[in-house]
Amino acid sequence: MIDEALVAEAVHDTGVRRLQHAYADVVNRRAWPELVHLFVPDAPVVVDRRVGDPVRLVGGEQLGAFIGAAVERFEFFEFIILNAHIVFPDGAEAGTAVSRLFMCELRQESDGGRWTHAYGLYHDRYRFESGRWRFSERRYHSLARHGRDLDAYPLPMQPGIEVPGIGV
Repeated sequence: MIDEALVAEAVHDTGVRRLQHAYADVVNRRAWPELVHLFVPDAPVVVDRRVGDPVRLVGGEQLGAFIGAAVERFEFFEFIILNAHIVFPDGAEAGTAVSRLFMCELRQESDGGRWTHAYGLYHDRYRFESGRWRFSERRYHSLARHGRDLDAYPLPMQPGIEVPGIGV
Protein backbone atom coordinates (compact mmCIF):
# COMPACT_ATOMS: atom_id res chain seq x y z
CA MET A 1 0.00 0.00 0.00
CA ILE A 2 1.28 3.45 -0.91
CA ASP A 3 1.40 6.02 1.89
CA GLU A 4 -0.90 8.98 1.08
CA ALA A 5 1.67 11.42 2.49
CA LEU A 6 4.23 10.15 -0.03
CA VAL A 7 1.74 10.55 -2.86
CA ALA A 8 0.96 14.11 -1.74
CA GLU A 9 4.68 14.91 -1.56
CA ALA A 10 5.24 13.53 -5.08
CA VAL A 11 2.31 15.54 -6.47
CA HIS A 12 3.46 18.78 -4.82
CA ASP A 13 7.10 18.16 -5.78
CA THR A 14 5.94 17.92 -9.38
CA GLY A 15 3.99 21.16 -8.98
CA VAL A 16 7.04 23.03 -7.69
CA ARG A 17 9.19 21.62 -10.49
CA ARG A 18 6.60 22.72 -13.04
CA LEU A 19 6.83 26.24 -11.56
CA GLN A 20 10.63 26.17 -11.82
CA HIS A 21 10.42 25.03 -15.44
CA ALA A 22 7.79 27.66 -16.22
CA TYR A 23 10.20 30.28 -14.87
CA ALA A 24 12.99 28.95 -17.15
CA ASP A 25 10.59 28.96 -20.11
CA VAL A 26 9.55 32.59 -19.47
CA VAL A 27 13.19 33.70 -19.17
CA ASN A 28 14.28 31.81 -22.30
CA ARG A 29 11.44 33.32 -24.33
CA ARG A 30 11.99 36.75 -22.72
CA ALA A 31 8.27 36.85 -21.97
CA TRP A 32 8.71 39.16 -18.97
CA PRO A 33 5.02 40.02 -18.37
CA GLU A 34 4.36 36.31 -17.67
CA LEU A 35 6.60 36.41 -14.57
CA VAL A 36 3.81 38.24 -12.74
CA HIS A 37 1.76 35.02 -12.75
CA LEU A 38 4.59 32.96 -11.23
CA PHE A 39 5.12 35.10 -8.10
CA VAL A 40 2.89 36.18 -5.26
CA PRO A 41 2.54 39.98 -5.67
CA ASP A 42 4.64 40.95 -2.63
CA ALA A 43 7.36 38.31 -3.08
CA PRO A 44 10.78 39.67 -2.11
CA VAL A 45 13.51 38.92 -4.66
CA VAL A 46 17.19 39.43 -3.86
CA VAL A 47 19.82 39.23 -6.61
CA ASP A 48 23.37 38.89 -5.29
CA ARG A 49 25.72 39.07 -8.27
CA ARG A 50 28.72 39.20 -5.87
CA VAL A 51 29.54 42.61 -7.31
CA GLY A 52 28.32 45.56 -5.30
CA ASP A 53 25.28 45.43 -3.06
CA PRO A 54 22.54 42.87 -3.74
CA VAL A 55 19.64 44.15 -5.82
CA ARG A 56 16.31 44.05 -3.94
CA LEU A 57 13.10 43.74 -5.93
CA VAL A 58 9.47 42.90 -5.24
CA GLY A 59 7.41 40.51 -7.36
CA GLY A 60 7.55 39.21 -10.89
CA GLU A 61 7.03 42.54 -12.63
CA GLN A 62 10.12 44.17 -11.10
CA LEU A 63 12.14 40.99 -11.62
CA GLY A 64 11.14 40.85 -15.29
CA ALA A 65 12.19 44.46 -15.84
CA PHE A 66 15.54 43.77 -14.14
CA ILE A 67 16.33 40.57 -16.05
CA GLY A 68 15.06 42.03 -19.33
CA ALA A 69 17.50 44.94 -19.07
CA ALA A 70 20.34 42.60 -18.05
CA VAL A 71 19.95 40.20 -21.00
CA GLU A 72 19.14 42.78 -23.65
CA ARG A 73 22.74 42.71 -24.91
CA PHE A 74 22.60 38.98 -25.73
CA GLU A 75 21.49 37.70 -29.13
CA PHE A 76 21.32 34.23 -27.59
CA PHE A 77 20.38 33.55 -23.98
CA GLU A 78 19.37 30.26 -22.41
CA PHE A 79 18.58 29.58 -18.75
CA ILE A 80 19.21 25.95 -17.78
CA ILE A 81 18.18 24.25 -14.55
CA LEU A 82 21.02 21.96 -13.49
CA ASN A 83 19.60 20.56 -10.26
CA ALA A 84 16.89 21.35 -7.73
CA HIS A 85 16.37 20.01 -4.21
CA ILE A 86 12.83 20.65 -2.94
CA VAL A 87 11.77 20.23 0.69
CA PHE A 88 8.39 20.49 2.42
CA PRO A 89 9.48 21.31 6.00
CA ASP A 90 5.91 21.30 7.36
CA GLY A 91 4.70 18.44 5.16
CA ALA A 92 3.47 18.59 1.59
CA GLU A 93 -0.10 19.41 2.63
CA ALA A 94 0.99 22.60 4.47
CA GLY A 95 1.15 24.59 1.23
CA THR A 96 4.74 25.78 1.67
CA ALA A 97 8.06 24.54 0.34
CA VAL A 98 11.68 25.61 0.03
CA SER A 99 14.31 24.67 -2.50
CA ARG A 100 17.86 25.06 -3.62
CA LEU A 101 18.22 25.32 -7.40
CA PHE A 102 21.52 25.33 -9.30
CA MET A 103 21.46 26.88 -12.77
CA CYS A 104 23.56 27.93 -15.73
CA GLU A 105 23.12 30.64 -18.35
CA LEU A 106 24.53 30.26 -21.87
CA ARG A 107 24.91 33.66 -23.52
CA GLN A 108 26.19 35.18 -26.74
CA GLU A 109 26.66 38.93 -26.94
CA SER A 110 25.08 40.71 -29.89
CA ASP A 111 28.10 42.96 -30.25
CA GLY A 112 31.01 40.77 -31.35
CA GLY A 113 29.45 37.36 -30.73
CA ARG A 114 31.43 36.60 -27.55
CA TRP A 115 30.13 33.55 -25.62
CA THR A 116 29.96 33.54 -21.83
CA HIS A 117 28.52 31.27 -19.16
CA ALA A 118 27.18 32.15 -15.73
CA TYR A 119 26.44 29.74 -12.90
CA GLY A 120 24.20 30.52 -9.98
CA LEU A 121 22.21 29.27 -7.04
CA TYR A 122 18.64 30.13 -6.08
CA HIS A 123 17.22 29.68 -2.60
CA ASP A 124 13.44 29.82 -2.93
CA ARG A 125 10.28 29.78 -0.85
CA TYR A 126 7.02 28.66 -2.45
CA ARG A 127 3.37 28.97 -1.56
CA PHE A 128 0.48 26.84 -2.78
CA GLU A 129 -2.67 28.92 -3.24
CA SER A 130 -5.66 28.77 -5.54
CA GLY A 131 -4.59 25.34 -6.74
CA ARG A 132 -1.05 26.20 -7.88
CA TRP A 133 2.46 26.83 -6.65
CA ARG A 134 4.02 30.30 -6.84
CA PHE A 135 7.28 31.87 -5.70
CA SER A 136 6.83 33.65 -2.37
CA GLU A 137 10.52 34.56 -2.01
CA ARG A 138 13.55 34.18 -4.25
CA ARG A 139 17.24 34.77 -3.50
CA TYR A 140 19.86 34.44 -6.22
CA HIS A 141 23.60 34.11 -5.65
CA SER A 142 26.19 34.13 -8.46
CA LEU A 143 28.54 31.16 -8.20
CA ALA A 144 30.78 31.65 -11.25
CA ARG A 145 31.03 33.63 -14.46
CA HIS A 146 33.06 32.47 -17.43
CA GLY A 147 34.37 34.83 -20.05
CA ARG A 148 38.09 34.91 -20.75
CA ASP A 149 38.71 33.52 -17.25
CA LEU A 150 36.46 31.88 -14.69
CA ASP A 151 35.50 33.97 -11.66
CA ALA A 152 34.24 31.60 -8.97
CA TYR A 153 32.56 32.40 -5.64
CA PRO A 154 31.97 30.19 -2.59
CA LEU A 155 28.51 28.96 -1.65
CA PRO A 156 26.76 31.60 0.49
CA MET A 157 27.15 30.81 4.19
CA GLN A 158 23.82 32.36 5.20
CA PRO A 159 21.59 32.42 2.11
CA GLY A 160 18.55 33.71 4.01
CA ILE A 161 16.40 30.67 3.24
CA GLU A 162 17.27 27.40 4.92
CA VAL A 163 16.81 24.33 2.74
CA PRO A 164 17.45 21.14 4.70
CA GLY A 165 19.72 18.48 3.24
CA ILE A 166 18.86 14.83 2.77
CA GLY A 167 17.95 13.17 6.08
CA VAL A 168 19.81 10.02 6.97
